Amino acid sequence: MARQGLFGSSLIKKYWMALTGLFLISFLVVHAAVNAMIYFNDGGVTFNKWAHFMGTNLIIRTMEIVLFLGLILHVVDGIILTRQNRAARPTRYAYSQPNANSKWYSRSMAILGILILLFLIVHLWHFWVPSRHIVGSLEPYGVDAAGQDNLFALMQLVFSNPVPVVIYVLGCFALFWHLLHGFKSAFQSLGLNHRRYNGLIAGVGTAFSIIVPVLFASMPVSMYLGLVK
Repeated sequence: MARQGLFGSSLIKKYWMALTGLFLISFLVVHAAVNAMIYFNDGGVTFNKWAHFMGTNLIIRTMEIVLFLGLILHVVDGIILTRQNRAARPTRYAYSQPNANSKWYSRSMAILGILILLFLIVHLWHFWVPSRHIVGSLEPYGVDAAGQDNLFALMQLVFSNPVPVVIYVLGCFALFWHLLHGFKSAFQSLGLNHRRYNGLIAGVGTAFSIIVPVLFASMPVSMYLGLVK
């Protein structure tokens, strides 16, 4: 069989999409857990401690490379699948009812994915780039009460401006819709669907799709409102 695009057959692309998606979901859990440390309201000491660990641990730094590769594969795979799906349906019927067969967000995964990618670029520029000393550093923000690099102070500065707060909330809104379809779809693509477990997978996926984006969105909003100090 001739190769099709980057990953071969459409089936292989779907497997790649599912596996990279689940890997990125696991990253969201870790990232949300670390970021939630701001709610200790201890001047960022607990958050900075974990942020420092994430930034200096060799295993974590290696996983960052794997994460970026997984993100790139996920994006490229999604673009290829979207183009192939459109090519397979070159002619639109004069009358159609797409909502009868699928939800709008399941048909808009590519657009939602692009919005999330743009949001991630903004997020990385705000925090990951200076914390890794790629451009700038955390030195201008001093240290916290425990003498640690003060990434928390940078967060406070960024989220004192309503524009980044709105961007982050919109990014989390797009993430919610993307996860709402992608979580369950990943299990289906891997063949992990059975009528006995489909309800559980759908329920966990819906809960995850709500809890994680809401948690992420609550952070900039809480800092902007001065609820976290």
